[in-house]
Amino acid sequence: MSSSTPRGMRLHIGFFGRRNVGKSSLINALVGQQVSIVSPEPGTTTDPVEKAMELQPLGPVLLMDTAGVDDVGELGQARVQRTRLMIERTDLAILVADGSQWGEHEEQLLQQFKNLKLAHVVVFNKTDLQPTSQELCTRLREQHCPVIPLSATQLTGIDELRELLIQNAPEAFVNPPSILGDLVPAGELVVLVVPIDLEAPQGRLILPQVQCIRDILDIDAYCMVVKERELRDALERLKRPPALVVTDSQAFLKVTADVPPDIRMTSFSILFARYRGDLLEFVRGAMAIDRLQSGDQVLMAEACTHHPQAEDIGRVKIPRWLRQYVGGHLEFTHTQGHDFPADLQRYCLVVHCGACMQNRRQVLSRVKQCIAAQVPITNYGMAIAYSLGIFDRALAPFPAALEFWNRQRQQK
Repeated sequence: MSSSTPRGMRLHIGFFGRRNVGKSSLINALVGQQVSIVSPEPGTTTDPVEKAMELQPLGPVLLMDTAGVDDVGELGQARVQRTRLMIERTDLAILVADGSQWGEHEEQLLQQFKNLKLAHVVVFNKTDLQPTSQELCTRLREQHCPVIPLSATQLTGIDELRELLIQNAPEAFVNPPSILGDLVPAGELVVLVVPIDLEAPQGRLILPQVQCIRDILDIDAYCMVVKERELRDALERLKRPPALVVTDSQAFLKVTADVPPDIRMTSFSILFARYRGDLLEFVRGAMAIDRLQSGDQVLMAEACTHHPQAEDIGRVKIPRWLRQYVGGHLEFTHTQGHDFPADLQRYCLVVHCGACMQNRRQVLSRVKQCIAAQVPITNYGMAIAYSLGIFDRALAPFPAALEFWNRQRQQK
């Protein structure tokens, strides 16, 4: 079912523009149903509205309707700021304008899309009310900007827009990379170590584990799923060793002890450091753990919101392991969901979760923010492996990352 597709695996399509240019009407026309509230009153959409949909032929998407970038007043400016933050989560941007308005707001949006190297399409709506400037369309196309005039209310040009969206969808979405495809040959076995703890959903596995199982089947390999207590016995029963062992990061120490050194192993979180983020930058960030001192501030960023359980990985276990590694007290700040502080300079390290609920663009946007602020960033699995002294073992399946780490150590 498309409704069960995780948000992080959906193509995030954002609709941006001034108030009353027909962004909400355009969304309704695209999906063929009343998704967004439509009104002739400017500023009807006051906060970003997200709707998970199946948009053929693209498949599962997340449509994001935003407030107008020309909103006014103190409250209006807060809405504009939220709209601009939505751009950082967008995979494909649609700039909606009408034929009578093209100016500073549109040029600023277009420049922001280009700066972020964000795929985008310009839509001139309301062609039933006024013609679109052919000169403007020609100028934008000469700048390699896809343009389409249409009428959302009259449903003219909607099919052509769908075709433009297909043509301009990011390659990573049309042909998504495999999580394990370059690590495990077809026909080989992957052992997945899955602890069942308080945070495991009743009757279900957590999302990264499910995604890895599906990915293993897609690459014509096969897997065995065990809890950490049964791992050693399971390995001893195999006639030949597995190509890879992947563990929940919380069980790293026990799994490292039970898996022979000649068998490669890593964690789900480290796989997602590469799949959702920037593996080499997270390696660099993990090395900053050596520079932490008592009293330093660390930001723990979680992509999803959940009620913390006893021995919560982000709020209890990782802070404990980092304090033990540093040998002193560290101050931890926790954010959840889309919250991410603008003033990063006060932190000495950012530790991000595996981000299975976010798309890669949002994670990379946060990485860029940290780089700009000169604050190192890593993720849960990397921080755990580093603080437990098994970083080289956890990076062994990724030769480029292991070489990068060794090179960085030599330069210290």
